[in-house]
Amino acid sequence: MYIEQGYRGDIGLWKYLFIPGGFIALMVFNYIVTINSDVSVDELMANMIAELGSNTVLILLLAPLAFGLVVVLGWTKLVHPQSIRSLTTSRTKIDWKRVLFAFGVWTLITVGLTLLDVYLSPDDYVLNFRWEAFWKLAVIAVLLIPLQTSFEEYLFRGYMMQGLGILARNRWVPLVVTSVLFGLMHLGNPEVTKLGYGVMVYYIGTGFFLGIITLMDEGLELALGFHAANNLITALLVTADWTAFQTDSLYKDISEPGLGWDAYIPIFVVFPLLLWFFARRYGWTDWKHRLSGRVLAKEAARERFKEIN
Repeated sequence: MYIEQGYRGDIGLWKYLFIPGGFIALMVFNYIVTINSDVSVDELMANMIAELGSNTVLILLLAPLAFGLVVVLGWTKLVHPQSIRSLTTSRTKIDWKRVLFAFGVWTLITVGLTLLDVYLSPDDYVLNFRWEAFWKLAVIAVLLIPLQTSFEEYLFRGYMMQGLGILARNRWVPLVVTSVLFGLMHLGNPEVTKLGYGVMVYYIGTGFFLGIITLMDEGLELALGFHAANNLITALLVTADWTAFQTDSLYKDISEPGLGWDAYIPIFVVFPLLLWFFARRYGWTDWKHRLSGRVLAKEAARERFKEIN
């Protein structure tokens, strides 16, 4: 019943298309500017960091997306109008234990895999830790990165997932569309320039993973926790001269960037294992219906709401 939560507000075609349409237009504009620029993305980033400092550049990258969260939540609350709770979950209240659990699980996995790679490939990393710089990074990251990741989750797996599901009257269309758009959002990242378009398998695959756990768990909580941990812990642990977040992290990756088979391990090994783990913990069943079944019509959904409440 997560997608059907959109019926608790007034979807309205013009209301719904405003934010997704505007964001997609910005994505397209950013990509066109990027591919037509005489200066490469990594060179531009290096110049900005040299002039402003890595922490200032990080703030400039994160602040617009953090503000985007305010826009999405405010638009949902004031224009549709729909409660933030129903945009977040089908449960009677937001389950913060789920958010923290997913955050903790992915933090442990990310730290473990990163330290294992540092141990196995010590020549690829240098210790980058400087306390004066690191604590400032930590403050900025803790304050802004969860807002940035929450914006992306509320936009793609929340607002767009519910709206597309109601418009299409099924679950597979919003799953596919939001996952692909989430991946395409990263086309302007310096990683794509360095590693090639093959890295889009990772970004789109991550979008599918986040969409699947949202639909199976009937809420955004797990996706919110996972995404926050993924970006926050990565920003604090490892940086490189060719990544979107270039920070004063603990380690710096100095290896020659390349897209090898190991880049696909999360998509084809780690994420499926996590799906199995979450399914066992939260008792997920009826995968076919939850991922591709029909969405109830408005009146039928509202009758179900009455029964549940």
